[in-house]
Amino acid sequence: MRAALVNVLRATSLIVLVAAPLSAEVVRIEVQSRSDLAGGQPFGAAGPFEKISGKIFFAVDPTLPANRIVADIERAPRNAAGKVEFSSDFYLIKPKRIEQGNGAVLYEVSNRGGKGMLGFFNHGTASLDPASARDFGDGFLMKQGFTLLWVGWQFDPPKRAGLVRVYPPDASENGRPIRGLVRSDFVVTEREADHSLADRDHTAYAVVDPDSPDNVLTVRDSVEGPRRIVPRDQWRFARADGATTVADLTRVYMATKFEPGKIYEVVYTAQDPPIVGLGPAAIRDVISMLKYKSADPWSIPAAAINRALAFGVSQSGRFLRTYLYYGFNRDEGNRKVFDGVIAHVAGAGRGSFNHRFAQPSRDGHPYLNFFYPTDIFPFTDAPERDPESGVTDGLLTHAGSPELLPKIFYTNSEYEYWGRAASLIHTTIDGASDAPLMDNVRIYLLAAGQHGPGAFPPAQTIGQQRNNPLDYRWAMKALLLAMDRWTANGTAPPPSRYPRLADGTLVPPDRLRFPKVPGVTTSTAVHRAYRADYGPRFAKEGIVTIEPPRIGSSFPILVPQVDADGNGIAGVRMPELAVPLATYTGWNLFNDRSGPADVLSSMQGSYIPLARTTTDRKRTNDPRPSIEERYRDRDSYVGLVAKAAQALIDQRFLLAEDLAVIVQNAGRHWDYAASAATPSTVQR
Repeated sequence: MRAALVNVLRATSLIVLVAAPLSAEVVRIEVQSRSDLAGGQPFGAAGPFEKISGKIFFAVDPTLPANRIVADIERAPRNAAGKVEFSSDFYLIKPKRIEQGNGAVLYEVSNRGGKGMLGFFNHGTASLDPASARDFGDGFLMKQGFTLLWVGWQFDPPKRAGLVRVYPPDASENGRPIRGLVRSDFVVTEREADHSLADRDHTAYAVVDPDSPDNVLTVRDSVEGPRRIVPRDQWRFARADGATTVADLTRVYMATKFEPGKIYEVVYTAQDPPIVGLGPAAIRDVISMLKYKSADPWSIPAAAINRALAFGVSQSGRFLRTYLYYGFNRDEGNRKVFDGVIAHVAGAGRGSFNHRFAQPSRDGHPYLNFFYPTDIFPFTDAPERDPESGVTDGLLTHAGSPELLPKIFYTNSEYEYWGRAASLIHTTIDGASDAPLMDNVRIYLLAAGQHGPGAFPPAQTIGQQRNNPLDYRWAMKALLLAMDRWTANGTAPPPSRYPRLADGTLVPPDRLRFPKVPGVTTSTAVHRAYRADYGPRFAKEGIVTIEPPRIGSSFPILVPQVDADGNGIAGVRMPELAVPLATYTGWNLFNDRSGPADVLSSMQGSYIPLARTTTDRKRTNDPRPSIEERYRDRDSYVGLVAKAAQALIDQRFLLAEDLAVIVQNAGRHWDYAASAATPSTVQR
C-alpha cells in the first residue's frame, strides 16, 4: 500500500521539486514579554526555562507551489516585493540554555486560541499564561527537555486576552470586495430572543445587506428533517437590548424567541473573506525556521532544534489532518516541516481551515454544527475510491513527495467512533473490510474513553448518565515519548491498537452486545458522515457556492465491540478498565434538559457504576457482577490495578514513573465506588 502511494506522490511532485527555495517567510519576531518560568526553578537536566510571547511577521511568495495551496492566495494584497504579508501571535516556553533541551520543539495547535498541553501531559491547571506551580503540574514536558510552542493560526477565536490568533489579509478581486454565502446554524436549550451568527462565542461574519430578500432563516426538527422557512417579517439582524432591539449585523433576532431543541439555520451574504489558509502557512514557516535556520530573538541558534512534533486535540487534531491533506508539511524550500504528528480525538474529521468564508470553529457533532465541511471524503491516508462520486483521493496523497510525510499517530477515544465517525480512517469506503495502514502511521484507540476525560468524582451534566472520568492521558504521555524516539532515532513505537472487522471488535451499532443495565437507555444512533455537495468550485478553489450543501447518502459507521460489562474490548485498555468498578462508554444520550433524549450528547461518555453488593445487583436485576463478587477487598483491587498497569508499562503504553499515581487514583476510585452514598445508576 505504501509503495502505491509513493508512486502517486512522485508522479505529482516532479515539477514541484525543481522550484528554487526562497527564505523570506518569517521576516520579523517581535518579543513583547520575556520572563523566567516558575521563578527560575530547574526542571531536571533541562534546567531552568523561560517563557516568551509576542508577534511573528510573515511575507510569503504566492507563486511558489508550497503557497499556491492556500485558498485565495492569488487574491491577497501584495507588498512591493510581490509577497503576501500577515502576522500571528506566539507563546514559547524553552530551556534558558537551549543546548540542555532534547532538541525537539513540541508545537501544540491551539484549540480556539488556547493552550492545553500543559494540562494534558503535565496534569497542570488550565492557564493562558502559566505561572504558578499548579499550572505546570508534574513538569513532565519540561523535564523531558521539550521546547513548547504555540503560534496563532485561527482568525476568529473569542476576543479574550491571552488567546493566540493569526491576522490574515482579506481577499479581493483587483481591489474590489468579494462577497459570498455564509451559513450559520444553532440549537438553543432555553428560549432566546437573539443569537450570534458565529459558532458559540467566536467572531461572526457580518451580513452585508440585512434587508436583502436573499437572506433566509429556516427551522427544522431533526438533522435530516425538512427545513421550514421562517417568514421574513418574523426575524431580523439585531440583538435584544432590554425591551427594545438594536441593529446588529452579527446576530439574528426573533421576537417570538427561538425554541429549545429546534435547529435554526441562517444563510446570508458576507463580504471581505480573510485568507484563512495563511494560518497553517504560519505554523509551517515558524517550524521550518526553527529546524533549518535560527531564531535569534528567542535565543535559539541554528541546529539547536533538530526535530519537530505537532500535537492537536479535537479541533486541533482535525486541523492537523487538514494540514496534511493540503500538503502544508512542505515548506517554501521543499523541505519536511513536522517530523511527527499526533492528531488526538479528531476521528475522521477535517475542517474549515482553508476555504473562502471558512469558519474554523465549526465542527460536527450529533446535535451541533451540521453539514460543515468536516466529515468529508477522503478519510483514509492511502487513496480510496468513492463509488458514488467516482473520485479517488487519500489524506496523504497531496504531500508533494513521500519524503515529506511525517510519522503519524491517530489517537481516539471511544466517543470518536460514535460521535466523530472514526471507523472511516481504517475501513474501506463500504465499511466491509479493514483498510491497510501505511508504514509511517499508527492508530490507537483509548478504549472506552470519552472525548476528553471527565473530572473525578464523575458528575452528570448534559447526559443521562454521569460523565466518563477514565483518564487515558497517562497513556498519551507514553505515546508522546514513543513518537519522540521514533523521530529521533527510529525506535519503532508500540504496534497499533484499534478495533477491526476481521476479529469482530469493530461492528455496526445494532450489533453491539451492551448488557441490559437498569436505568441505562441504549441507542444505535451515531454521528453520520455524509456525501455533501458544496458546489463545483469547492474542491479545487475552496469556494462554496451551495448553502446549505446538497446532502447525499451517508458512509457506514462502525463502533467498538464491548465485553459483558459493556466495556470496550479493543485498544489500549487503561488499568481501571481492565479491573473495573464501573462500565465506561464513549456515548451518553442527552437528558431532557439538554437535548433530544434519543441523540448522543456532544463529546460525553458514560460512567455507570457496578452494584456494590450481590444483594444490590439482584435487587436491580443488574447483569454485571458486583464489586463484592469481583474483589476480596480494597487491597486486592489495588493490587490488580497495579498488575494491569505494569503490563501496560511493559508494552510501552504507560510510564513507570506514573505507576504510583495511577495506583493511588485507583484507591481513591475504590473509596468512591464502595461508599454507601454512591448510587449505582443516575436517577433521571
